[in-house]
Amino acid sequence: MIKKLAIFLTLILVLQLFPWSSSEAFEPFGNIAARSAILADMETGLILFELDSQSRQPADGLTRIMTLYIASLLVENDEISDNELVIMTETAWEGLGAYNSEQNPPQIRPGETMTFIDLMYSAYSGRFPEACNMIALRIAGSISSFVMLMNEKVADLKLENTRFVNPHGLHHENQYTSAYDMFLLYNEATSSMLFNEISSSFRHTTEQIDDSPIRTITSSNDMLNQNSRYYYRSCLSGISSATYEGGYSLVASAREDDLSLISVILGSNAIMNDDNSTNMRNFTETHRLFMWGYTQYGWREIIKTTDLLERVPIKHGAGADFVNVRPNESLTLLLRKSVPSDAFIKDIRIFYNEDYNPLVAPIEAGVVLGEVIVSYQNVEYARIELVSNTSIDLNGIEFIRLQVFALLSTPLVRNIIIILILIVLAYVALVVRYNIVRAKRLRRIKLAKEDIANERHKNFRE
Repeated sequence: MIKKLAIFLTLILVLQLFPWSSSEAFEPFGNIAARSAILADMETGLILFELDSQSRQPADGLTRIMTLYIASLLVENDEISDNELVIMTETAWEGLGAYNSEQNPPQIRPGETMTFIDLMYSAYSGRFPEACNMIALRIAGSISSFVMLMNEKVADLKLENTRFVNPHGLHHENQYTSAYDMFLLYNEATSSMLFNEISSSFRHTTEQIDDSPIRTITSSNDMLNQNSRYYYRSCLSGISSATYEGGYSLVASAREDDLSLISVILGSNAIMNDDNSTNMRNFTETHRLFMWGYTQYGWREIIKTTDLLERVPIKHGAGADFVNVRPNESLTLLLRKSVPSDAFIKDIRIFYNEDYNPLVAPIEAGVVLGEVIVSYQNVEYARIELVSNTSIDLNGIEFIRLQVFALLSTPLVRNIIIILILIVLAYVALVVRYNIVRAKRLRRIKLAKEDIANERHKNFRE
C-alpha cells in the first residue's frame, strides 16, 4: 500500500512539473482508455483535452441526460408539479419486456403510484428504464412524441452528431452521440437547478404512497459515493452508462477553487484485477482527466481595472499636464499554468495626440480615451477601452479667457459689438468734423479780429 502511494505521489509531482501539449498530456500515465473523450471548461467552453471527440458513439445510458433535462425544465416552468402523483401504466413497459417482481431493486410495477420527482430520481439512477418511459408518457402522451421533443432539443442545441430513439438509453443502433455533443448537452442541462440537484445526489429515498414500496435509490455514479474507491471529493454531478455495445461511459462535472470542468468518457472498459475486483475505467479515466485539468490549468487575471497603462497629455488642465488611463474592464483568461502572464502583448492606442488632436481640459473620470489590444502568439484575446482615471478641471485663467471668447463668439454679442463700434466710429467722426468746423470758425473769427485791429491801428495813425 505504501509503495503504491509513493508511486502515485511521484506521478503527481511529474505531472505538475511538465506542461505537455494535449496530445502528450498523459504520457506519464499512458493513453486515455476510451473510444472518445473530452475535458472542457463549463464557463467558457474552452476544450482542454479531446480524443476523437466528434466521432459518433452509442449514447446508451447517457440518453437519460436529455430525458431529465426536459423534465427539469417543465417542473421549473411550473408546467408539471414535482409532487404530482403519477400512476405507472402498462405502456411504460413498452420495449422493456415484462414486469419482473424478482428484480433487485424491485422494478416499478404497473399500477404503482409515485411522485413525479421520485420518477425523476428513479430515471437518474439508471436502474429503472420504466421510470424514463413513464416520464415520457406524462410529458408528451406517448414515447414516440417525447422522442420527437428530445430530437427537437438536439436541433436547438446544434448537437450535430446526436440522435435519440428512446428516453431510457437501452442500446439501439440508431441512437448515438459524441463526446463533444455530450459536453454541450450536459453543460446546458446544468443550467437547471433541479437537474443539478438530482444529478449531484448519490442516494434518494422515495415517498411511500398507498401501498407503493419505499425505495432507497442510489446513483450509478460512484464518484459521488463516499464509500467507493472511485469517490472524488471535487465531483459535483454525473451520469454513467454501462452496456455491452457502448462500453462504460460517464459524463461528470467537478469544481476546484474557481474552475468548473466537465469530463466526458465514452466507450471505456473494465479490468479484472488479480483479487477478482474490477476497475471501472470510466471512473478512473474521468478522475485522471480532472486531476490533469486542475494541475495544468487555472484562471489568470491579465488586465485589472486598477492598472494605469498610459499617460495622456492634456492642455489647460488645473495643476495637471496629463491624465492617467486605465482599462474599463478586467480580463481574466483560463490558461495553461506554464504560460507566463508577461507573455501577453498589450498594444495601447490613444485617440488623442499633442500635435493634431490634443486632449483639452476639462475632462471627467471614465471618459474613453483609447483602447488596449491584448494578444498572445499572434492571437487576439480582447480589445478593452481605456478611460480617464480621474477628472481634470480647467485652469482658472484659461477658463475665464475661454468663457470670454465663447461669449464673444455668439452672433448676438458679435452684432452688438459691431453696432457699438460703428456708433463709436460715427461719434468720433462727428467729433472730428465738429472740431474741424469749430477750428475753421475760430480761425475766421481770429482773422476778422486781426483785420479789425489793423484797421483801427491804421485809422489811429491817420
